[in-house]
Amino acid sequence: MVTSRDVAELAGVSQATVSRVMSSSSKLAPATRARVQAAMKTLGYVPHAGAQAMKTRRTNTIGVVVADLANPFYAEVLDELTRELDLAGFRVVIWNAGGGSHEDALKAIGEHAVDGVIFTTATEDSLELQAAVEKNSPIVLINRVVDGLDCDQVTSTNTAGGAAVAEYLLANGKTRVAFIGGTENASTSRDRGRGFLGRMAEQGHAVPEDLRFQGGFSHDMSARIMTDLLGRADRPQAVFCANDHMAFGALDALRANRVLTQDCWVIGYDDVEMAAWDSFSLTTVRQPSREMARAGARLLLERIHSPELPHRRVNFNCDLIVRGSTEHT
Repeated sequence: MVTSRDVAELAGVSQATVSRVMSSSSKLAPATRARVQAAMKTLGYVPHAGAQAMKTRRTNTIGVVVADLANPFYAEVLDELTRELDLAGFRVVIWNAGGGSHEDALKAIGEHAVDGVIFTTATEDSLELQAAVEKNSPIVLINRVVDGLDCDQVTSTNTAGGAAVAEYLLANGKTRVAFIGGTENASTSRDRGRGFLGRMAEQGHAVPEDLRFQGGFSHDMSARIMTDLLGRADRPQAVFCANDHMAFGALDALRANRVLTQDCWVIGYDDVEMAAWDSFSLTTVRQPSREMARAGARLLLERIHSPELPHRRVNFNCDLIVRGSTEHT
């Protein structure tokens, strides 16, 4: 049976160094890490996960809580997170938001079943999340943030992004517009709506209450809202959706009702890869989802290895990407 002593002898290092490699310690030279990993591969050494966890109180497992995976934004974030964490030697356990998954993830970190948790769908009313943070558990929020919560958070300039949409619409003469938000307790929907609605009002074109909706970040709900709007005699000139998933629903409703995008513009938010497909050609606000995911993974790994670090908030800029869904007549 191959042991860690055998690996240490082949790599020319101490057993302690082999242990640090297996625990993904950041205090190792890349060349040393590579030499130990090569020795492990040559000898076919597989560390005993249970024994390793008992010794280090680490499982080399990270929990990730995501929302509806039908939304391509979360699929892209998850793809990048798993890639980054795999490179660092960590496995990933995924919880799909809903049905108590937040509580399950927080229970897992409390029981040391995972070394840390990344939330991509945190809400401001999660008391369990607040309690876990107060216990100094390794937690990182990506995409959605919670103001006043003392943990590492990664977000983008959502308020500015919403304002940029308003400026673009007004510059093109679109003054009667609708807004389809997500959910009231999500920072992304709140901030995008605040930027958009605030800038429209500042420019003298406040969006009336009957043109403001909560679409639940749902494709189907957004499609139903859009269908109702198209049936109105005073239908809007443009619709801004708080994410691309809802914007796809709005575009599908346009097609179903044989309305051209030049007659009712549609704008989304996120710039998922599908947004650039010819079948959608969606004008949207691009937030760098993959860069945000990488930043979140690295923050969590640093937090696990150095719990005493001050908490950080990373904010990425967003850009408006113009495509065919705001086609000029």
